[in-house]
Amino acid sequence: MRNRLRSFCCDGLLTGISGSGRPSARAGAHSGPAAGDRESSAPVLYSGSLEILSNIPLAPLTTFGIGGPARWFVRAASEDDILAATAWARERSLPLFVLGGGSNLVVSDAGFNGLVLHVALRGIESERTAAGELRLRAAAGEPWENCVGQALEACAAGIECLSGIPGTAGGTPVQNVGAYGQEVSSVIDAVRAFDLNERAFVEFTAAECGFSYRRSRFNTIDRGRFIVTRVDFRLTPGGAPTLRYPELQRAAEAAYPNRAPSLAEVAAIVRRIRRSKGMLIVEGDPDCRSAGSFFKNPVISNDLFRQIAARSASKPAHFPAGTGDPNLVKIPAAWLIEQAGFAKGYALGGAAISSRHTLALVNKGPDGRGGATAAEILALAGEISAAVESRFGIRLEMEPVLVGF
Repeated sequence: MRNRLRSFCCDGLLTGISGSGRPSARAGAHSGPAAGDRESSAPVLYSGSLEILSNIPLAPLTTFGIGGPARWFVRAASEDDILAATAWARERSLPLFVLGGGSNLVVSDAGFNGLVLHVALRGIESERTAAGELRLRAAAGEPWENCVGQALEACAAGIECLSGIPGTAGGTPVQNVGAYGQEVSSVIDAVRAFDLNERAFVEFTAAECGFSYRRSRFNTIDRGRFIVTRVDFRLTPGGAPTLRYPELQRAAEAAYPNRAPSLAEVAAIVRRIRRSKGMLIVEGDPDCRSAGSFFKNPVISNDLFRQIAARSASKPAHFPAGTGDPNLVKIPAAWLIEQAGFAKGYALGGAAISSRHTLALVNKGPDGRGGATAAEILALAGEISAAVESRFGIRLEMEPVLVGF
């Protein structure tokens, strides 16, 4: 049984190699990324049916609200558009960046001197498999929250703990998005993408994607080679919610002490937790001017963990590394940052640590209303990373993608 599910009206922002973000204003068939940008931009070029804009500001297209303009910008609403746009860039030897939803990147103050490609393919389809599973096929530009919503409407388990994550479906396999005890790698069935080297569309099974913690072939060995156009998710109708993450377990038990919560109730709890940490996009919230978690939770040896715990006043939490190696554990980056002497709200120039979550850096600006530069954000990140390495011998790894550096 196969049926096409409803298409949502709000524009999904940019997807593909960079990862994820919030919706933009409705753009229209021939518009650029934001109303008014065409009037302030340089010439509009046409390549077949494509409208290629120049000097488009990228800061409004990111949750950080930081960065300079794209030299060229194109919106691709179909796989044919992707073929044409990438050919246009290739003929001119232009660097190509496939922008995600804007929530997981830092754009340089100089912008990007090449073509920024906005993948705007939309729609979700569903079908029941012979094994009774629900397969959701999501176009890469579909807002991720719409995918979660469709799963919840179908009472299908597998991505309920990933509610509230900004971005688009196409960004989820790139970074192997995960939170609160779930990762998309556990439910991805297939990924369709355009191979820039071979100039052909290809499909990968989950096993061929090379998933690990916050990694896939798309952001490691094949970074920049593929543009994701569709992701197939394999979900479990009637399945129980995943409640293995301690913080989520405690919140669920407090909210529903006498019964097990439903999938939708768990998703709502996750959103509340995310909002309390400034990790849910809420218009007007200064803690939302960020790229989410700025550093990855380090994976370290058991020996190093024991050494850190022995010389610390408070024992750090730790979790399975997810690598299958029992000699490795994952330690919270937020704890390391706090133990290295950084408190919530600490500022360096216009950049600051979130007032609600040590792991998030925010665009505070001189008056608290934004205006930080990318250079200030990276200076603060560098100060934090150096202090953690000096105290613990652990080099923190940034999560956001750097664009134009």
